[in-house]
Amino acid sequence: MSRVGKKPIALPEGVKVDITKRQVEIQGPKGRIATLLPDGIRCMVQNSQLLAQRSNDSKSQMALHGMVRSLLANAVAGVTRGFRRELDVLGIGFKAELKKDTVLFSLGYSHSIEYAIPEGIKITVEKATKTLQNYVGTIMVEGSDRQKVGQVAADIRSLRPPDPYKGKGIRYVGEQIKLKVGKKGA
Repeated sequence: MSRVGKKPIALPEGVKVDITKRQVEIQGPKGRIATLLPDGIRCMVQNSQLLAQRSNDSKSQMALHGMVRSLLANAVAGVTRGFRRELDVLGIGFKAELKKDTVLFSLGYSHSIEYAIPEGIKITVEKATKTLQNYVGTIMVEGSDRQKVGQVAADIRSLRPPDPYKGKGIRYVGEQIKLKVGKKGA
């Protein structure tokens, strides 16, 4: 039995759920998210709780049951609270600037990189502050869709992943980078 799939999802005030045969659309103060339902999974609302049910106890249905319940819980959390991912830009001369609907990165390459902000995502950039050895700027990626927020943060991080020797680059806030030992003098 899927223990995750059996848990009910509490629906806060202001959240509307529209269930059709193939999808569940959840609407709240921060937006609207539609989640597709695989074959054999049904959803229903009872006592201001959203429930996911499966048609049989096959192994694939149990796996889908838990996954759909998690996706629906993330959708409810996204339309009420939203999701946020923070990234640090570390390195001398590295910076990020917010233009109208793009973010302009200077990351030590011979050219600057323009990243177009996807629809449904809000990006804010804090100015760089100088620490002892590096310049540090913070980029915040916010939105109601957890998958999209995570993907945008991963795309931004992939523009300049942290260097394994000095740690320069873009990293998630709180990410620990194990630095390699460089060349040593004789």
